[in-house]
Amino acid sequence: MKNTKKLTEGAILLAVFAVLLLITIYVPVIGMVVNLFLAIPFIIFAAKNDGKSIVVFMIASLFLSVIVGSILSLPLGLAYGTTGAVIGYLIQLKKGRISILIVGSLVFLINIIIIYAASTVIFNVNMIDEMFVTMNESIKTSAELLKNFGNSEETEKAIEQMVKGIALLETLLPTLIVMASISVVFVIQLVSFPIIKRFGIEVKKWNSVKEITLPKSLLWYYLITLLLSMFLNPEEGTYVYTALLNLTYILQFFMIVQGYTFMFYFFSKKGMSRAVSITIAIVSFLIPIFLYIIAILGIIDLGFDLRNKL
Repeated sequence: MKNTKKLTEGAILLAVFAVLLLITIYVPVIGMVVNLFLAIPFIIFAAKNDGKSIVVFMIASLFLSVIVGSILSLPLGLAYGTTGAVIGYLIQLKKGRISILIVGSLVFLINIIIIYAASTVIFNVNMIDEMFVTMNESIKTSAELLKNFGNSEETEKAIEQMVKGIALLETLLPTLIVMASISVVFVIQLVSFPIIKRFGIEVKKWNSVKEITLPKSLLWYYLITLLLSMFLNPEEGTYVYTALLNLTYILQFFMIVQGYTFMFYFFSKKGMSRAVSITIAIVSFLIPIFLYIIAILGIIDLGFDLRNKL
């Protein structure tokens, strides 16, 4: 009886997944939103069943992805399927939202890398390189057009800045992919968890922002990365330069997050309104120099354990 119920539930969830996948593939504008719901059937199934059943469900969903769409829709099923399955299994293990976000983001990131590598090998086309080549060609075309209106110093400086910006964007691509993975999984949680709660699946609430604190090891990684950048001083364009620059930006992002959580903790401790913290957070995004101050706060909090002292 139990196996029959599991099979029935699995078949229904696979049917829901097939419908969502069809909309994602064949309805362009709506599909961009619907794709965020693709993980829901996997979350629901994984939150209620054992590992072996989850693997079987995953394999069935991949076959269904090929049947419903084509071989090109397989990456969608793989990325959202594995991410949803991991999120659901972590919910079953009663893990917190932060753990789910971190592990889910890591799984989604691994999927992006696998899909990119497979597409490069199978189709012999490097989509990322092609994208940057197109961007550089667009700048060259714009430069030629601007020269017809006069070759001023301001125009040359603007074009030079655009070229440097694209070069920096290309260097920081790993960081952007990591941030994109975290953002996608965060949005998946936002849209999925209210729905799965209606199916009787209990999900832990987010910790209050002021209660969030990151591992101290991140501070050591950040300091080591900064020291390596100073002493090695790698040449721009080399693998070491790219790796250290991306690590610096990612770890700096975590220091900023720690700084914000400390700020919320401090103002709460002083009995001040949360609106003050939110206002400062918004202003700091608009004025970049404040982000450095927030990052320094995060470093001091992690290094000297300010919260316990307060």
